[in-house]
Amino acid sequence: MKKFKFTINGNQYDAEILSIEDNVAEIEINGTPYKVEVDKTLQATKTPKLVRSFSVPSPDIHPSVAKTSSPTSPKGAGTIKSPLPGIVLDILVRQGDTVKIGQKLLVLEAMKMENNIEADKGGLIISIEKNKGDSVMEGDILIIIGD
Repeated sequence: MKKFKFTINGNQYDAEILSIEDNVAEIEINGTPYKVEVDKTLQATKTPKLVRSFSVPSPDIHPSVAKTSSPTSPKGAGTIKSPLPGIVLDILVRQGDTVKIGQKLLVLEAMKMENNIEADKGGLIISIEKNKGDSVMEGDILIIIGD
């Protein structure tokens, strides 16, 4: 456990505490083991426990909601939403065009990177809600696709 060096009346002693149980300690002095009874009960030091209180989520926080429609959603009219804030650099389709799943619809610049926004459903472009150069926020409707 712990090692100590003592000098008593000019004599040097190497002591090591081997174990402590209740008020009896096993000590080895210069290689000779001894059992020593201590007058008062020793308490072994314990590593402190970290206790965290249970945290309850704040009521302002709401579960995240998908910002774009999913490919498995029912077919029919649907919207293509901006996945992140940015600027519309180019619109690759026109109102009335027929698009397929995965076809590039527009290019969005966000954080100095160009992002291709693709159709997540096939159909007819009913309307284009943003123009080239427009700033958009996350979740803004960019294009409406119908049957």
